Order: sequence, then C-alpha cells, then structure tokens
Amino acid sequence: MEYRHDRPALLIYLGTLMTEAATQLAQLNGNLPPAGLHWRFVGWARVGGGTMFHVNPEPGAEIHHTDPFAVPTDQRSPVRRLRGRLAAPVTLWTAPGPAGLTVSSTLVAEGEPDRLLGLIDPESDLWAAAEAAGRFAVAPLGPAHRQLADRFAGLFPSPGGLFATGGWTGTSYGPVPSDAGGWAGCRLDTAREYGWALLVEATIETVELADETDPLLHYRGRYRELT
Repeated sequence: MEYRHDRPALLIYLGTLMTEAATQLAQLNGNLPPAGLHWRFVGWARVGGGTMFHVNPEPGAEIHHTDPFAVPTDQRSPVRRLRGRLAAPVTLWTAPGPAGLTVSSTLVAEGEPDRLLGLIDPESDLWAAAEAAGRFAVAPLGPAHRQLADRFAGLFPSPGGLFATGGWTGTSYGPVPSDAGGWAGCRLDTAREYGWALLVEATIETVELADETDPLLHYRGRYRELT
C-alpha cells in the first residue's frame, strides 16, 4: 500500500532487501552467492519481466496483472508504441572512469571502416565519460544479464557502485562483463541531438568474440528471449 503509487521506489526498496539477504545468505553458505533471489524479492512485482502487479487496496482482494501506472492505450504516443513493437538487442556501453549504461538502440554498420551507432541519454554518466575519453566499449547482453541490465539502466539498486558486483574484464575502452558474448572497442567520432536522445557515431577499432550466446531482447517494455 505504501508504494502502490511509486513503482520505482518500491523496486529500489525490494532490491535493497534482496542485496542484504544475498550478503547474509552467502555468509551462511561458505561465501557462495545464493540463487533465485531476484524473483523472490523483485520479480513478483512484475509480470512477464516487465509489468507490475496491481494490488487492490481492499482487504482480501486479489492481485491483478495490470499496471495501475500505465498510460491508457488510447493516450499513448503512436510513435512510442511503434518503437515498442521493434524488438531490440540489449547492450551494455561502458567507458573509462568507469561508467556504464544499458542501451537498446545499437546498430553495427560494416564498411571501411566499420561503424557503430546508438541512441543514448545525453545526461548520463556514460556519455560524460565517453566524451572525455573519446572511446567506449559495447557488449551484447544475454538472458543471464537481466539484473545487470536493470542496474545500469537505473532500475535496480547498486550498493557500492555499478561495477561492484559481477565479473569484469578491464579494457582500454572500459570494463566489459567477463561472461558477455564478446565486445567491441569504439572510437567516438561525433554525436548530435536526435529526438529526445543523443545519436552517437563511432568507429569500431577492435572486436573480441567469445562463445556464441543467445541475446537478451527488449520488446514492448519487457525483456524477451529467443524461443
């Protein structure tokens, strides 16, 4: 009831509790990280990976899988609805600093030289770091990276900093997840305002590929996987 009109605050609160529980359970289990906590602490507040349950305030009422915070369909921007229907790969952009940001609008263009484009938040720490360094790294994320993607998107708490948990491989372009399917090191060429975002254009200077993994997709506001 306390958070029924403030979903971000609810998820932050639940994520904080999950982090505390993970630390305590690891101490009781030989420092082994516990599994399955995300769904138990945070996942119940979403349906299908993206929509929050609606908790009816009446005693004894049922939980409904509708989002009380969503804008009615007939009032939503048709362009935003169209964009939501375009499945996009979820990637992590990082830069020396370090700084990072989850990005679901990344495009690779082959050529001489090979290029990379993306739309990012111009007020993000990632952009400030990438602009200062003149370079950044891009790594495709997989289904196992849902929590990491939420953390770098600002939807999940990150006690100790964004890079405090998980395995990371240091590169001159920025840290990349050790279990990512690969990464690209990019030199920043130019950037300009594009809609509400910043269109970043870069030259791909190096590519490191690991074993092929399934991608994590973003579709209609939710994470999806290949089936």
